[in-house]
Amino acid sequence: MHDIEPFYNWRHLYTSEEDERSPFFAREYSEFEFSLTIYNYYIHPQWDDFGSKTLYLKVLIADYEEHYAIIELIGEWNDAIENDIMFLKREVIDKFSENGITKYILIAENVLNFHSGDKDYYEEWFDEVTDNDGWIACINMPEQTQYDFKRAKLNRYIELEQIDNWRIYKPFHLFKKIDEEILKRLE
Repeated sequence: MHDIEPFYNWRHLYTSEEDERSPFFAREYSEFEFSLTIYNYYIHPQWDDFGSKTLYLKVLIADYEEHYAIIELIGEWNDAIENDIMFLKREVIDKFSENGITKYILIAENVLNFHSGDKDYYEEWFDEVTDNDGWIACINMPEQTQYDFKRAKLNRYIELEQIDNWRIYKPFHLFKKIDEEILKRLE
């Protein structure tokens, strides 16, 4: 797991540690000191801790003019024990929402397990974004993780999408592709 780095090809466009509106503003990273773990497995030091013991993230881009953010996740999404959605919502999403972000893309290809808990934070997040013509999409979640996510009926709040080769897109083009797919479904 320590070899899995957050996607870095958009760093010339955005870095959350340099964004004053980001919850990770002024954070410093080490390339050599591995201190974050998921169940005793070290992960790459570029991932951001937001309060969960099993789930980490990296904000790949926050575009305040177009009102979207792309966030990459790694680990185990555990709402049953760790209440990860609460930490994600309160520590990350609320801060971006305060600054006008209404459309969220979660990249979940490195989320290996999902354990459901209460739906309250999902419902709150969904209501907030849809009140502002927004949405939440989760792309490339592994099948076994999707199964548990759908079983908890959380796909009512978060659209599950499969985007092959998402890394070849520029951030805006990835956003537009998902935005168009979601708008088609809503019509």
